[in-house]
Amino acid sequence: MSQRLQITAADPDPALLLDLPWQVPLEAWPKDRLAALPRGISRHIVRFVRIAGSVVAVKEIHEDLARREYGLLWSLRRLDLPCVEPVGVVTGRMTPDGTPLDPALVTRHLQFSLPYRALFSQALRIDTAARLVDALAVLLVRLHLTGFYWGDVSLSNTLFRRDAGAFAAYLVDAETGELHDRLSRGQREYDLELARMNIAGELMDLQAGDLLDETMDPIELSGLICERYQRLWGELTAPESFRGVERWRVDARIRRLNELGFDVGELQISTDLDGTSVMIEPKVVDAGHHSRRLFRLTGLDVEENQARRLLNDLDTYRAETGRQAEDEELVAHEWVQECFEPVVRAVPRDLRGKLEPAEIYHEVLVHRWYLSENRGHDVGQAEAVRSYIDQVLVHKPDEAAVLGVDTHELPLVADQ
Repeated sequence: MSQRLQITAADPDPALLLDLPWQVPLEAWPKDRLAALPRGISRHIVRFVRIAGSVVAVKEIHEDLARREYGLLWSLRRLDLPCVEPVGVVTGRMTPDGTPLDPALVTRHLQFSLPYRALFSQALRIDTAARLVDALAVLLVRLHLTGFYWGDVSLSNTLFRRDAGAFAAYLVDAETGELHDRLSRGQREYDLELARMNIAGELMDLQAGDLLDETMDPIELSGLICERYQRLWGELTAPESFRGVERWRVDARIRRLNELGFDVGELQISTDLDGTSVMIEPKVVDAGHHSRRLFRLTGLDVEENQARRLLNDLDTYRAETGRQAEDEELVAHEWVQECFEPVVRAVPRDLRGKLEPAEIYHEVLVHRWYLSENRGHDVGQAEAVRSYIDQVLVHKPDEAAVLGVDTHELPLVADQ
């Protein structure tokens, strides 16, 4: 069996071949090999597995589909799009008696991420559902801008990470995807309609299992994906005309795009023959404006809304210390040492798996604001951190490791 087993990977890990029981069907793998992480719904058998100090997701799938999805995920990663990291494809599996087993696609587990059913198992509110749809709309727009047709847009095929009160969405399943130079309007609209129908069905499943707030309307919520997508797509791609004297609107358009988290790499500007009318159209747009700026200044690699929140705190620090006129990178370095790192270090080691450091820092800022408002005076950072740890963080579920809810076992009505 070992002579037949093969792994296709950019950086093959011998532990994949030597440490895992590939001769056993995935559904029968021993529990001591598995990581107790929340699983979403999949048409294939999927397990989270501990290996060499990390966690990977293993999915049994036909070889052609496994190799195709592996290649697509790598292409999306090279385009800097939010998706899981492909590790390899394992083929040549068979039982000790020679019975062939399906190949497996192996991907890296996305730390601090949750499937949507795990989020709803915590009885989250209707605004949380809307934020999940918002995150999926942003992801779909980003994919479409780069020419990726998903073909199976759904909450089930997405993982969500907390992002300063919002969520960031990551593509998990690229099995039906296609990468083109550019998508037609029909391809985009078909993907969007699939998203609307799938989200409605997923929310109805939750409703049937009493996992959805009774005030939520699955049809109404699923329709938000179309509304949010069209609004964002128009802001990013639609041309805008104005009189030549209103040149400030060029800067205003760029600022609006930046507020949405996108950079403008190029603008096409044209004028009428008499020069009285100007048309602008963003030609190259890229997501991650704030996260890239924060990374350039501090080396912190965080989600977009987290970066926006941390940059605001950095600006506040510059103002409070009278450093607006000094080099921004130098002040940012001091902010990391004086503000960010002390908060992260103050968290007890056994609580550091609760949330990402940037999310903890964001929540400390919010907690400090509420404490200060209630007391009528500014509460210092050290006191706010202690209060946050004792009153908030200690009660949160551990999103880095075990959530305590296996979503695969939650009630399910319709087959996804």
